[in-house]
Amino acid sequence: MNPRPAIVPSVSDIDRLVAGVRAGERALLARAITLAESKRADHQQAARILVQELLPATGKAMRVGITGAPGVGKSTTIDALGSHLTGLGHKVAVLAVDPSSARTGGSILGDKTRMAQLSADANAFIRPSPSAGTLGGVAAKTRETMLICEAAGYDVILVETVGIGQSETAVADMTDMFLALMLPGAGDELQGIKKGLVELADMIAVNKADGDNLARARAAAAEYRAALHILSPRSPNWQVPVVTYSAYTGDGLAALWTKVVEHRDTMTKTGELAARRRDQQVKWMWSMVEDRVHGRIASDPTLTAKLPEIEAEVADGRLSPAVAVDQIFAALKW
Repeated sequence: MNPRPAIVPSVSDIDRLVAGVRAGERALLARAITLAESKRADHQQAARILVQELLPATGKAMRVGITGAPGVGKSTTIDALGSHLTGLGHKVAVLAVDPSSARTGGSILGDKTRMAQLSADANAFIRPSPSAGTLGGVAAKTRETMLICEAAGYDVILVETVGIGQSETAVADMTDMFLALMLPGAGDELQGIKKGLVELADMIAVNKADGDNLARARAAAAEYRAALHILSPRSPNWQVPVVTYSAYTGDGLAALWTKVVEHRDTMTKTGELAARRRDQQVKWMWSMVEDRVHGRIASDPTLTAKLPEIEAEVADGRLSPAVAVDQIFAALKW
């Protein structure tokens, strides 16, 4: 373990936070996550120390990413699935990557109001993670939050994406299994394939398989199974299953989770789980390097004074982007 710097930021007692997180104290867990999400430099330094000291207690949880188009029932599914899991004796942490206001950075959706049953469960912890319009927040802060929750004893981590853009790729790169939720109905199957979502998925689950929708859900599942035969699987050791379930009635949720456990066992036995996590760790490192470089550029007073002129010249076509980058790095004296 790297030694601590000589001066630890006084904004937080790291030892108390580490001990509190390890003991599963919810108030200190929430404080630790808030520290990790802070943009202040001293808070970020403290968070790096915190996560490093918690690292030996991480890595044992099942990490499941869950995505799907708006309206597919992600939050309802997580509410029902999480409650099923706590009933089995698991401790479940839900990290919901919320869309955020680009102007204020505030979270648009209220996750705890959308997961009423789970939010009242003593063995569950729900943490919205506003993305503030950027994927950097997803890649860095959500990963740190996941590790902190693991250190607090949560053995199942469910990461919900906003279901738009590249957030699926970011979440797939931080979880062990990526679950794509789909709706029954004509056209949904092909649309899912067009978005490339199916190629990322380790399992496809068609929701709302109840009542009048049951036949349509089964038909949709059959179409996905057929489509998967012409796509390259994400793993050579795993055949992507397609299941149907109802978040409303709970039918099929136990079978869905059985497939998640089966995936975990298969990936562990073949060594692919360990390899996937090693690869994710390296990707996380480079993601944080990019964030740090961007932060350095944005905070350099000499460069910020020159940037408007450089940007104007690039916009007007008087300066090529490549030469502009050279000027930016020359100003940083790197």
